[in-house]
Amino acid sequence: MIKIAITGGIGSGKSYISHLLETMDVPVYNADNEAKRLMVSDEGIRRELIALLGKEVYDKEGALNKPLLASYLFSAPEHVRQINAIIHPRVREDFIRWIGELKECEIAGMESAILYEAGFENTVDAVVMVYAPLELRVKRAMQRDNATEQQVRARILAQLDDEEKRSRADFTVLNDGTVPLLPQLTQVIEELKSGKFV
Repeated sequence: MIKIAITGGIGSGKSYISHLLETMDVPVYNADNEAKRLMVSDEGIRRELIALLGKEVYDKEGALNKPLLASYLFSAPEHVRQINAIIHPRVREDFIRWIGELKECEIAGMESAILYEAGFENTVDAVVMVYAPLELRVKRAMQRDNATEQQVRARILAQLDDEEKRSRADFTVLNDGTVPLLPQLTQVIEELKSGKFV
């Protein structure tokens, strides 16, 4: 099985590309959604977060105290590294488990906004970068998240630069609203299946 990653900056359209891939019989693991699930369901993660932040990190019903976690995360860069060191290894293990459960599947994907920051690129055979012009990304993210331009730009600056991601990726899919997406994705899949790539 060929494992691919789908990455890109905020507002680039990663989730839409993942959805299109799923319609092309390429199942996609959403690392962000699964990380949120694991932070509540995984006993190892729960233990480590409680050791780091105290019992208040979960409420009486066992739900994550998101405001507490967010205030800790954004108070120092070192805190981001600590939380990531707890969560990313478990997400990687969960992705490998998920891959192992897929039957008769030629290509499977992982969608991750922080693919390179998390070190997940070592878990896949190829990286597909979803690329869109900055102004379009800002506009999309503002509409999607009901956020201000300043908030969106601050989030973009906090992530690895898109040009850096693009230079490290194996494939780039342009999602600028004018170039058709399906022919680009079909070409990526054909190249992967041809055996010349991996």
